[in-house]
Amino acid sequence: MLTNPTLNQMQALGLNGMAAAWRELADQDGATELGRDEWLGLMLDREAAMRADKRVRNRLAAAKLRFPEACVEDIDFATPRGLDRRNMMALGQGEWLKAHENMIVTGQTGTGKSWLACAIGRQAARLDHTVLYVRAPRLFEDLALARLDGRFPRLLDKLTRVQLLILDDFATHSLTDQQRFHLFEIVEERYRRKSTLITAQTQWPNGTI
Repeated sequence: MLTNPTLNQMQALGLNGMAAAWRELADQDGATELGRDEWLGLMLDREAAMRADKRVRNRLAAAKLRFPEACVEDIDFATPRGLDRRNMMALGQGEWLKAHENMIVTGQTGTGKSWLACAIGRQAARLDHTVLYVRAPRLFEDLALARLDGRFPRLLDKLTRVQLLILDDFATHSLTDQQRFHLFEIVEERYRRKSTLITAQTQWPNGTI
């Protein structure tokens, strides 16, 4: 008799995982043999799992990854690109993010630098880190416009607050003095506080930085 009111109350409180587990348990023949603690444990486990999944989805949506489906499990180690499986799997554990270390991925055009960066970004989101992907040329354009319309402090705060900032296609062209200044501001604010991942060509243009 209390099933429907209880479910309604769970849903009203946003406990959708617990409500789903309740319904599934109620439909199972052997569920009545479980004790109250077991029911509660299973319901809490489902709630925690659903909230974790939702948190990852939200982080991935906010990350705006160029290749949102890229993941470390799909990295191709057979193609000779200088990727070491053991090192990549170690990076996937996320200790470098906890230590606020940085990463640079270099290689020729078409070797998958952007895809790899997105795979690492997706893994960071799975590990409950906030992530933001931006192409460096577009970023410098946005920063220049933000200087003119008064959004610069807010945009800089967004770039420095995220736990993993991915700067893709960095230094495809020489930087102007203003772009160097903007880059310095970002790097200075993030130094030893947050992690930055940069992808760049193997050879950078003369005078890039």
